[in-house]
Amino acid sequence: MFPERVVSGMRPTGALHLGHYHGALKNWVRLQSEYPCFFFVADWHALTTHYDSPDVIEASVWEMVIDWLAAGIDPKQSVLFIQSRVPEHAELHLLLSMCTPLGWLERVPTYKDQQEKLADRDLATYGFLGYPLLQSADILMYRAAYVPVGEDQVPHIELTREVGRRFNHLFGREPGFEDKVRDAQARLGSRDARRYGELRTRYQEQGDATALQHGRALLDASSKLGQADRERLSGWLEGSRRLILSEPRALLTEASRMPGIDGQKMSKSYGNAIAMREDPAAVTRKIRTMPTDPARVRRTDAGEPNRCPVWQLHQVYSTEQTREWAAAGCRSAGIGCLECKQPVIDAVLREQQSFHERAQPYLDDPTLVRAMMADGCDKARELARDTMRDVREAMGLAYR
Repeated sequence: MFPERVVSGMRPTGALHLGHYHGALKNWVRLQSEYPCFFFVADWHALTTHYDSPDVIEASVWEMVIDWLAAGIDPKQSVLFIQSRVPEHAELHLLLSMCTPLGWLERVPTYKDQQEKLADRDLATYGFLGYPLLQSADILMYRAAYVPVGEDQVPHIELTREVGRRFNHLFGREPGFEDKVRDAQARLGSRDARRYGELRTRYQEQGDATALQHGRALLDASSKLGQADRERLSGWLEGSRRLILSEPRALLTEASRMPGIDGQKMSKSYGNAIAMREDPAAVTRKIRTMPTDPARVRRTDAGEPNRCPVWQLHQVYSTEQTREWAAAGCRSAGIGCLECKQPVIDAVLREQQSFHERAQPYLDDPTLVRAMMADGCDKARELARDTMRDVREAMGLAYR
């Protein structure tokens, strides 16, 4: 019933590093050629942990967006926008908060986890408790079908599904619903209406999941239905209520294998990151000074690749042939550590060259980024207004 949109966002943290690219952006680039994609700067989310230092957010926004473009995100294929420029997000968050049980927010695993990790910050705020619901509003606003996330974020998508399902249950039973369903079904035409009825019976009486899929496909393919009728028939197909909000599914992304220069997970807070658009000389210096297998004290000592952080970079950047050469050379002491590092340096610099080239026009003329994001915000807001019109009507707030 709803278009198969993909929605994802990222908190503005300034310049992104290679872990961001391999963990998220590379996947975004792939998805934008497969689905309509909406990618947003989650600047309100940044305030949940940095409300006392908002001055850093604006510069971080533009720096991050340029990195998105450098990675290959194409504004002609994807809609890029800034969360706070679409105020409907705040309204939907507010309205969803009226009917979301408090316990649902308190049980989100990252709530207590982040409180422990960020013990130096005052997180005893409503904004921090409610940020998973704001995430839900961000996703539900665009009636997304899929959200690309890592395994640690799956509980957030489950919460979003529950919130959308509860909203539909509470507010999808509009007055005269069955009569409107009958009228909408008649608009399908006799053949499709009969087929729709058969599929609904098979799904509701026999639990036939393929019948549900075929029913949704039938509704999607019909050119005779408006959006409201499509929502009613989709809701009737699955139950007895109009579906106003979607129940998005997680698109699991492979965990980033990108290590930092010390072998730990790459992170700014660890001081072990290589920025996506870092100066080539700095990249070379960082990788050349990376620690290696501690057993290789001398050039003639044999080593074990699995104990070496550089080997983890080979897993990301090197061909199978290069990895075989590096492993054999390490174990036999046939090559030194600097020799082993050079193919990684060359591969990283090749990858970053394309980042620098894509970013340069926006660095030369920052107004290009502002104009592009303004256009994306307009497109996002158009869809957001449609959703909020339906939400307000369902909640009895469409006063005339």
